[in-house]
Amino acid sequence: MVDPRRGPDPQVTGVTPDSPVAERAAFVRERLPASGLFADKQWRVSPEPLFLPRKSRKVFEDLGRILLKFYQGLDLLYRQSHSGKQPEFPSRWMDLGKPEDLLEWQSSPGFKSEVPRVIRPDILLTDEGMAITELDSVPGGIGLTAWLNQTCAAMGYDVAGGEEGMMTGFESVFSPQSEVAIAISQEAEDYRPESQWLVDRLNQRQGRFRMVDAEGPLPDEVSSVYRFFELFDLENLPGARGLLDRGAAGEITVTAPPKSYFEEKLMFALYWNPRLREFWRTALGGGFLRKLDQWIPMTWILDPAPIPPHAAIAGLDLGSWEELKGLSQKERRLILKISGYSEDAWGSRGVFLGSDLPADEWAAAVDRALGSFEKNPYILQRFAKSMALDAAWFDQGTSSVQPFRSRARLCPYYFVQGEREQARAKLGGILATLCPEDKKIIHGMEDAALVPVVFEDRESS
Repeated sequence: MVDPRRGPDPQVTGVTPDSPVAERAAFVRERLPASGLFADKQWRVSPEPLFLPRKSRKVFEDLGRILLKFYQGLDLLYRQSHSGKQPEFPSRWMDLGKPEDLLEWQSSPGFKSEVPRVIRPDILLTDEGMAITELDSVPGGIGLTAWLNQTCAAMGYDVAGGEEGMMTGFESVFSPQSEVAIAISQEAEDYRPESQWLVDRLNQRQGRFRMVDAEGPLPDEVSSVYRFFELFDLENLPGARGLLDRGAAGEITVTAPPKSYFEEKLMFALYWNPRLREFWRTALGGGFLRKLDQWIPMTWILDPAPIPPHAAIAGLDLGSWEELKGLSQKERRLILKISGYSEDAWGSRGVFLGSDLPADEWAAAVDRALGSFEKNPYILQRFAKSMALDAAWFDQGTSSVQPFRSRARLCPYYFVQGEREQARAKLGGILATLCPEDKKIIHGMEDAALVPVVFEDRESS
């Protein structure tokens, strides 16, 4: 094993994209850090990255600017909804189930107008184009993607974001003079190895990064924090409360800011709500609005409030949510999932695919969603089916390449530099999760291959 703090030296590797697949797979595996990248997690090693058409490079590079604008618009909507300049239901929905101290933090002067400085969408490639199913403002995978990019770049691949894009991007969201801590919780413990690898590599440059436990106190000398814990977990993190108090007072900077609506999937239901259409047109501009209309699947929040007899749920033509339970299996090409602020709001937990469930189980899931509205709202979203792609993984046991048909989830990482109107989001890298074709819901799993992305006009082999 190589020193986990050092990347491969492209001058001495001798491995190129034209090398035999067994050599390329071995090159990747041998450079895994001795401590691993995920705690007790496995994934399949692929001998090559995922290739996307060159013309899609600009789409992904521009997407960060659009999503940053969307986050800024969501933040503005929340504040204007509270102040009466917009309808009251957006802030009411976003505040459901949140404790008072969290509501005070997210409205404090120290976090005013702050948006997440790391933006990671979940993107599915479908036959109709790109589908952005979620946004993650507290993402893991930064260290993993940095390592994948460096490893594949050392073999001569021109990876999206560049060999050092993830490293320099993460550095750039903090003031150059600040002492930076990644505050990680037990809930995010699986990501500790990749975070430690990231810190070790960054400290070869500047020596100002560290890992701290979110359960404990923050060292006095720390002035910037990457918040690697979910807000629903705050009651288990006494140290995090002091951290957020200091952020609210303007003593330190914290990203992502403790604004729970950036961790809610219902943000897409707000985007598609007909009563907010003009708000989004003004906040985003017509060009960005048209792009997001193409990319964000239609989304609704399951609010059990009665619907007038003469009205219907826009886009579904249903007179009540009860009618949702009676849809045929073909009509149930819909995803039901918990919006956020819950331990069930990540991975595949709290997710129900209507077309995959018997009618009674689907009806029970709808009842569960409606019953939890006041504490944990659920959203309904059009199901976006990923196209099938050819991929391969290397079976070390048989020393052979195993081709398989896959479905891909793309997670580009955008790092935000600058303040407010001067803020810019730059692509650092793209993590592709390649799951077997029979998997309907795509997420990290031991049967998946995790690879970086290269913009090149050819197909994987």
